[in-house]
Amino acid sequence: MSIKDNINEKLKEAMKSHDEDGKRVYRMILSSVKFAEKTSGKELDDKEVVEILQKELKIRKETLAEAQKAGREESISEAEKDIQAIEPLLPKQMTEEEVRAVIQRIIEEVGAVSAADMGKVMKAAMPELKGLAPNDMISKIVKESLS
Repeated sequence: MSIKDNINEKLKEAMKSHDEDGKRVYRMILSSVKFAEKTSGKELDDKEVVEILQKELKIRKETLAEAQKAGREESISEAEKDIQAIEPLLPKQMTEEEVRAVIQRIIEEVGAVSAADMGKVMKAAMPELKGLAPNDMISKIVKESLS
């Protein structure tokens, strides 16, 4: 079952159980997926859907941080529910240590020695790590490893 099919199933379950938060989150995700499909002119594969899920999760985490700073309890609660609904849809994410190990191997493979080689490392790392770790974590680790 594809991730998109899984989201559709989760939406159906939320509708049957009258879970308003679940319905809202799953519809929002499916809307983002359909928009991306319409924009690209093709059906998205699982990796592309995972990218959308990661982007949506990042937005919710940023919203949560802002709401906590401002002390807006209702927004905090909503963002937390959204995060709890989105995280299970993602494949198991790699830990920072696992990402560091992969990046170190890639650095050795491409012969990178300085920060000027960051583009080479990122070009090799992204296809391998796409969907398994957040892009900002990958970028941060590459930068740290090359400096």
